[in-house]
Order: sequence, then C-alpha cells, then structure tokens
Amino acid sequence: MAGEKILIVDDEENVRFLYEQELIDEGYQTVLARDGKECLAKVTAENPDLVLLDIRMPKMDGLEAIGKIIELNKNIPIIINSAYSTYKDDFMSWAADAYVVKSYDLDTLKSTIREVLAKKNVRQ
Repeated sequence: MAGEKILIVDDEENVRFLYEQELIDEGYQTVLARDGKECLAKVTAENPDLVLLDIRMPKMDGLEAIGKIIELNKNIPIIINSAYSTYKDDFMSWAADAYVVKSYDLDTLKSTIREVLAKKNVRQ
C-alpha cells in the first residue's frame, strides 16, 4: 500500500532527517518525533501506519513508549531501531514487531519496514 505513514522517533536530528529522506524516496509519508513523549502525541494526532522507534532518548525512552503506544492503539506495528543490540533481551522489546540494529546501510531497515507493513495489511 503506497503512501503509508511512518512515525520516525529518534532524539538525533540527523538520524530523523536521513530516515525521513530515505523513506520519502521509498514512497512513504513521514512524521517525526524527538522522544517518547512527543511520539505519543503524534500517535494520537497522526494515526501512523508504523512506528520506527529508538530506545535511548530523553524524557521517555523507547521501551516505556512501547507500552504506552500499545495502550493507545495495539494495532500499530512498532520497529525498534537502536544502536544497541543488548536491548533485544529486554522483555518490553519483545512487544515490538521487529528489532533492527542501526547501520549506515538502510537496506535491512527498509526491507523490515516492508515486511512488517505487509503483515499488518494481511491482518486487516
């Protein structure tokens, strides 16, 4: 489904900008948030098709945000995108639909986004 809306949540502005440009080139709409608190406001206001979520952020980290996103809308898929693979073992990260370790090569991230959105669309 072309034009799906992805909420990009990362405290690093350059990461948000890079992901936004790459995902727009892939045909997605994008919404940006700097931290977990802003993410929750955007989930409510924008109703994204998918949330791409960093873990280590100020105000509210990604693991806390996952629980709150699920409370708001359990049907929004979440992909954790962290520089730290150690969080894969955290119980809250299991609630996410996928876990991708950050890399300069965004091919894995893009293919994971396509896979998660395809599964979501099959369920609907």
